[in-house]
Amino acid sequence: MSQQDFPDLPEATVARLPEYLRALHNLADAGHDTVSSEGLAGVAGVNSAKLRKDLSHLGSYGTRGVGYDVTLLIDQIEHVLGLNQRRSVALVGVGNLGHALAGYAGFASRGFRIAALFDADPGRVGEHINGLVVHHIDELPAVVAAEEIAIGVVATPAIAAQAVVDELVACGVTSILNFAPCVLSVPEGVDVRKVDLAIELQILSFHEHRKASLTALPSLTDQVRPTSEAVGT
Repeated sequence: MSQQDFPDLPEATVARLPEYLRALHNLADAGHDTVSSEGLAGVAGVNSAKLRKDLSHLGSYGTRGVGYDVTLLIDQIEHVLGLNQRRSVALVGVGNLGHALAGYAGFASRGFRIAALFDADPGRVGEHINGLVVHHIDELPAVVAAEEIAIGVVATPAIAAQAVVDELVACGVTSILNFAPCVLSVPEGVDVRKVDLAIELQILSFHEHRKASLTALPSLTDQVRPTSEAVGT
């Protein structure tokens, strides 16, 4: 399968493919060889019609009465996502969040290698985290070239994030995952994904607030209960 096979793959579909992949790996680990569209949609948290449409973009339609071959579908999705290349990642900023990301073992099992760690704090430079030594940010160009870094992860304070991204872009990194709570300016051709935990919590707060408000509303019966005058008694 080449890029020409899916030139118009919708962004929404791309965003859901990792969810399908995670669900498929769980199914494979549980010993399932095949899965129906309804079954896969259920464990991935989407409706089955949307799933079938997404997978049809990959040329995967399943087999009537059998479903999808789990291993084959994993291979297809990993190929589309480029996970068969084991991409090297540079993590900039090894504070509390960066330290946790550097020690996360799940990246390796999903096709990524944390290849280098960077920080501007002299007190952190030289620290060993999960088998890697923290480099000073000034070493970024040399290490990015030597390790063939494909993706940069920014876990710095907001005030430093733009400068870090500028340096990553100058080194040839064109894909960036940003954990800093700020909007980044990047040139055309550079892809940025933002992960803002505070925003996600605020969205959940809205849902909690709405649920509490609905619970507090008087019942419809209470609102329209007739008085004795209204019914002529």
